[in-house]
Amino acid sequence: MLTKVLLIEDDQSIFELIQERFINWQMQIIGPPDFQKVIDYFIVEKPQLVIIDIQLPAFDGFHWCREIRTLSKVPIIFLSSRDHPMDMVMAMQMGADDFVQKPFHMDVLLAKVQAILRRTYHYAEDQTELVRWNGATVDYSKGKIQLGEQSCELTKNELFILRLLIQQVDKVVSRDELMRKLWDDERFVNDNTLTVNVNRLRLKLEEIGLKDAILTKKGMGYMAITL
Repeated sequence: MLTKVLLIEDDQSIFELIQERFINWQMQIIGPPDFQKVIDYFIVEKPQLVIIDIQLPAFDGFHWCREIRTLSKVPIIFLSSRDHPMDMVMAMQMGADDFVQKPFHMDVLLAKVQAILRRTYHYAEDQTELVRWNGATVDYSKGKIQLGEQSCELTKNELFILRLLIQQVDKVVSRDELMRKLWDDERFVNDNTLTVNVNRLRLKLEEIGLKDAILTKKGMGYMAITL
């Protein structure tokens, strides 16, 4: 069965290049026929992954990312020629899973897509158990953590990072180890992406009463602690 990937890209040459290459890996690339009705197309097609440019006709990629996140946890990758660090930060804060800058190497994009699909859909098959940590319940199957009456939903990246840290609770997990396990191959990792994901995870934990539950050990990595 083909994996359906929604590519929101108005450059037809890039669209066709990705479409031609990805079909060799059992991925069907589809695109919205109307850039003013992206969310309607998303609802109808139900893709397993979204790749989106920032600069688009009518509304920009940030707009559509927000719209998609109100409906779905589907993994999202930004693909853009914009290289300002704030663009990447905004993308990750809105719930994107990764950011690839144009011009890009096709093998790098393909590796990132395959890694995200594996951890989103393959790992999820085994992550049905509940874990208790600092009085909170982490539900890996639902991507949710609850403490008393407070709860929050985590993105795939945030959940994966939290799982790795809890597995080695009260021990330092290096940034290199987190990046290798999260993206499979550290050559395809932007260091800032990990920082953004950890900071976003911390904010969500703080909102439900788990402030300072993840510590930064300068020059070493991160540690999930027992409060």
